[in-house]
Amino acid sequence: MSLFRDDGIVLRTQKLGEADRIITLLTRGHGRVRAVARGVRRTKSKFGARLEPFSHVDVQFFARGSELIGRGLPLCTQTETIAPYGQAIVSDYTRYTAGTAMLETAERFTDHEGEPNVQQYLLLVGGLRTLAAGDHTPGLVLDAFLLRSLAMGGYAPSFDDCAKCGLHGPNRFFSVASGGVVCGDCRVPGSVVPSPETLRLLGALLTGDWETADACEARHAREGTGLVSAYLHWHMERGLRSLRYVDRTRGGRGGAPGPPDARAQAEPEARPS
Repeated sequence: MSLFRDDGIVLRTQKLGEADRIITLLTRGHGRVRAVARGVRRTKSKFGARLEPFSHVDVQFFARGSELIGRGLPLCTQTETIAPYGQAIVSDYTRYTAGTAMLETAERFTDHEGEPNVQQYLLLVGGLRTLAAGDHTPGLVLDAFLLRSLAMGGYAPSFDDCAKCGLHGPNRFFSVASGGVVCGDCRVPGSVVPSPETLRLLGALLTGDWETADACEARHAREGTGLVSAYLHWHMERGLRSLRYVDRTRGGRGGAPGPPDARAQAEPEARPS
């Protein structure tokens, strides 16, 4: 029996029995972790509210063996809030839908429990912090997060030089199957011709050039979102369920009221094993 302590972001929760939850977190030191939080659904729970999706927390785990992942699910025995990003995210529907897609992406890019993925963890922390601050349009924050997650997974798209032969750009054509923009000689069937402004926007999102990204027109942001979604779908075994709910209709930086009980809409019941 061992105690472990780690920082993590709560990705999702599942009901367990009458009063418990299974909490899925992306942690700094142990990667993706599932743990049981006992009694957190009771109204008098001391830390139930801290273990909500989007929360950045410091958690103590109790494991049955010498390793955190192994003999059954560990228990969450203590938790302290580092940053309650959920307060700002859940209160705004546009941020909430973008944030939900970010959480699902982070879980999908951490394939195995117990394997550290510090880059993905830090990217998620930074993405949620930016989303909660409301300094940029939620859709742009999401697209930047998706592009950088793809890049860390080895699928970085090219938005300037030809993805196949390396011909220096700018190049006109975009092919998800080829890995981004391609030149005229490398063009394949199904290639599209996005506007140069859209390609500059996507390059800015990938590199963190927010001055360029924030100055984009709505039509270029919409076109860029379509390319990001197509590229993501091509390089993942299955698409993200949460992307279909992302609110792309508002061009501002948030402010729309959020769902009255976001967890109640999405929290499933854990099935007995």
